[in-house]
Amino acid sequence: MLPLARRVAFLSRLRQTINQSGALLRLSYPISIAASGSRSLEAVDNAGRPGPPPIQVGLTASAGRGIFASRRITSGDLIHTASPVVCYPSLATVHSVCYFCLRRLSDAGAELRASQTVSYCSDKCKDLSKAFRQVESSADWSAHDEYCRLQGLKYPLLVKRFACMVLAEDVAANYLDILQPAPLSSGMISEMEKGYHLLRNGFKEADIRSEQMSFLTKQWYVGLLARIRINAFRIELAGGLYEDLLSLAAASVESEAAVGNAVYMLPSFYNHDCDPNAHIIWLEDASARMKALRDIEPGEELKICYIDASLGCDVRQALLSQGFGFHCNCDRCLSGD
Repeated sequence: MLPLARRVAFLSRLRQTINQSGALLRLSYPISIAASGSRSLEAVDNAGRPGPPPIQVGLTASAGRGIFASRRITSGDLIHTASPVVCYPSLATVHSVCYFCLRRLSDAGAELRASQTVSYCSDKCKDLSKAFRQVESSADWSAHDEYCRLQGLKYPLLVKRFACMVLAEDVAANYLDILQPAPLSSGMISEMEKGYHLLRNGFKEADIRSEQMSFLTKQWYVGLLARIRINAFRIELAGGLYEDLLSLAAASVESEAAVGNAVYMLPSFYNHDCDPNAHIIWLEDASARMKALRDIEPGEELKICYIDASLGCDVRQALLSQGFGFHCNCDRCLSGD
């Protein structure tokens, strides 16, 4: 467990290293920047093996930062795990999953949960949520959440959770600044202003000092939302079964099967390929597990597929352009496959 000051210091060191021309950052110890949305942090795991995960963060020729293998990785290997910095259940599943870790709740007690605001899978999750939940429950989110429901928006809910975490001193307001933001048009920014004002208005009922709210500017809101737009993962739980892991890979643009969305630190550095050599899976909760799809050689970049890899080339390009703001030039797309 790392205190906030050490997390901030690590991120500062990470920024400096990545900004060096062409330099690779060796993950020399299991990093603890993958926060689970509270004061309690889960270290990035190395599948139970001693030493650091077999990966490096470095600069690519055309896609900015990327993740590279520091040693040979065998097909099927669990490369590392990561807990989310912030996650939030979908509005459709808010009464059927844990409000903290997104684990599915048993059918028993479903009627009782429907009458409750939120539910948890364990006392541990309830305790880990206590600080930000106290802030959240002191505000009035009826207008904000109804707006998200009617507009089909999910990312403003992550911003709401993150803002409550900042006010609870669980995380620094600039904690996600290291992540790449999505390009935004003036029209997109104008659309975001509605959500910003609803977020600010939601806090009006809470007993929060104005100086505590000073971070919550329109610039902060738009910047955070721009980062969440292209770095959030859609959480689909495999329920402990591995049969359909390929279909659960990475973050698709749309899916009704999702229990919620989450933002991670290290997994956000993985670049896209329509023929990926790694994928991310979720078994029972929002804890992410990165697995190798084939043998990966030292120095090779690890890539995941952001969308459904079975789609045709034209459809993939459209989804990547609309959802992530780039044109894919992987071997599959260049061949028209």
